[in-house]
Amino acid sequence: MKCTIVELLNKDNKTLKIENQKLRDEVNLLKGEDGKPKVLGKTKGDQGNVFSDSERKKREPKEKRKSKAKKDKIKIDRTQICKIDPSNLPDDAEFKGYETIVVQEILITTDNVEYRREKFYSPLENKTYFGNLPIGVKGEFGHYTRSLVCTLKHVGNMSEPKIAELLENCGIFISQSTISRILTNDETGFNKEKDDIFLAALTSTPYHQIDDTTVRVNGENQYSQIFCNPFYTAFFTVPHKDRLTILDILLCGKERSYLFDTMAFDLLSDFNISKKIIGQIKELTNDSVISEEEMQELLGKIFTNHRKGKNNKKELWKLLQ
Repeated sequence: MKCTIVELLNKDNKTLKIENQKLRDEVNLLKGEDGKPKVLGKTKGDQGNVFSDSERKKREPKEKRKSKAKKDKIKIDRTQICKIDPSNLPDDAEFKGYETIVVQEILITTDNVEYRREKFYSPLENKTYFGNLPIGVKGEFGHYTRSLVCTLKHVGNMSEPKIAELLENCGIFISQSTISRILTNDETGFNKEKDDIFLAALTSTPYHQIDDTTVRVNGENQYSQIFCNPFYTAFFTVPHKDRLTILDILLCGKERSYLFDTMAFDLLSDFNISKKIIGQIKELTNDSVISEEEMQELLGKIFTNHRKGKNNKKELWKLLQ
């Protein structure tokens, strides 16, 4: 009787362990982790796959991986011929060409230039003339230094203090505030490149999604506008998120322009704008493209003509929206 009770308890213990392990595996799966691995036992078919040392040596060797060629990608900056001292050669030695060895090296050196601009003064014109600096020279640091700062930040993921420390060790004395201005004030023209990429994405992809989130800029709330689809993602930080702000982003730096055509007048009718105002707009625009300044003048004229009427003022407010 005692043996039977021990056997039952042992059986229940094994059952509980199995159930406990299953529950742990389910919890791990819900956490995104892996469960207990299943280790398969040895089968009869596996016994024939055991090889001795002599049989392993007879098996075919593995194919060697082909190394990726790098020499074709390396740019050769200069070639140097290593000559042999003729006194070390025997009399019957014949020239058989060269053995080529490519050694990659990088040099970090300063190229600080002192520009001496000619200076002329005209007493008659009371004006001073200066010689022009070379193209690309702007501020106290050259375009190579500014490009290196951007590369270290965006490619090397270095902080501004570390960038300043590295440049100082190389002989370039630059402050962290100057590095910050180089990275944020578009001294390298990267914003223009970003606008070109965004414009290409707008013209070559079938649809676009847009969303915004609040961000803090210099202690003030602004908005990060996100434009994306499966082919690209672009971020813009702007003070507002109204309709005109979104249109300015989509214009990629171009000025706003307005066209009052048949579709525009149909929309004005749908927005319950009075026929009198629509008629004035037709007379003032004459179905032509107008600029932002001309648009503001147009609204100013209409607002002046109807400043006494409250209903017309509400209609103009709708028009401004």
